[in-house]
Amino acid sequence: MKYVCLVYCEEAKLHGLPESPPDSECMAFSAGLAQSGHMLGGQALEMVHSATTVRVRQGKTSVTDGPFAETKEALAGFYLIDARDLNEAIQIASRIPPARVGSIEVRPVRELQT
Repeated sequence: MKYVCLVYCEEAKLHGLPESPPDSECMAFSAGLAQSGHMLGGQALEMVHSATTVRVRQGKTSVTDGPFAETKEALAGFYLIDARDLNEAIQIASRIPPARVGSIEVRPVRELQT
C-alpha cells in the first residue's frame, strides 16, 4: 500500500538545532529506502516564503504569496513509500531524520480510478 510521509518542521529548527539532521543523513536515509524497495518518490521543499497559494471561488482565481495558514511548522518535504500496512509505514516514518526536530504525518494514498 502507498503512503505519503509529510515532513513538518519549524524552518529555524530544521537546520538550526544540534539534533537537526544534515542533508547528507537525509539523502543516505532515502538511498536506504530505495535500496529496500520502500521508496517510491520524495523531495525536500524550498522554504515556505517561496510558496504561492491559489484559490478558486465562484469562478474567480486568487493568488496569495505564502502558505494558506499561518503555522509554526511548515511542510518541509515528503516521502512516498510502499509499505505492507500502516504499522510498517509508521515504523519507516519514525526513522525519517527530521522526525527528531519536527513531525511526520503518515497518510494513505487514495488511488483514483482514471
